[in-house]
Amino acid sequence: MPESSSPDGEAEPWEYTLYIPHDARAIPISRRTLRLILTAHDLPRIAEVAELLATELVSNALRHTKGPAALRLRWTGLILRIGVWDADPTPPTPPLHVAAADAEAGRGLTLVRGCADGWGWYPLTSTGDTGKYVWCELATA
Repeated sequence: MPESSSPDGEAEPWEYTLYIPHDARAIPISRRTLRLILTAHDLPRIAEVAELLATELVSNALRHTKGPAALRLRWTGLILRIGVWDADPTPPTPPLHVAAADAEAGRGLTLVRGCADGWGWYPLTSTGDTGKYVWCELATA
């Protein structure tokens, strides 16, 4: 079924949130859920890069915190925003050096910075929640 459109031809905005436990099985579940959502919204062309970005953000949340997390996908205009909330307010710190290609850690935010059209984070203390929200964007135009 084709994506519903607004009068100017752009797809209607949508948003999904997947709450995930602190469990390594949440990583492939998040990845598969993201692909399903993008396919349902006729966006399979960006699924591979979006999966990589979401995997890195979810993995970081699970690796560096002890609590639950959430994956949020938001489509507006021609931009997909992938965000991950976690309960730790500590800011993400991009590495100061480039990790080796075969390194098993330390490449996540470098990949996000290299593959996304933009990224950032913000603390959630102002809303009464705790933790942070790390996000990245993919433009599809």
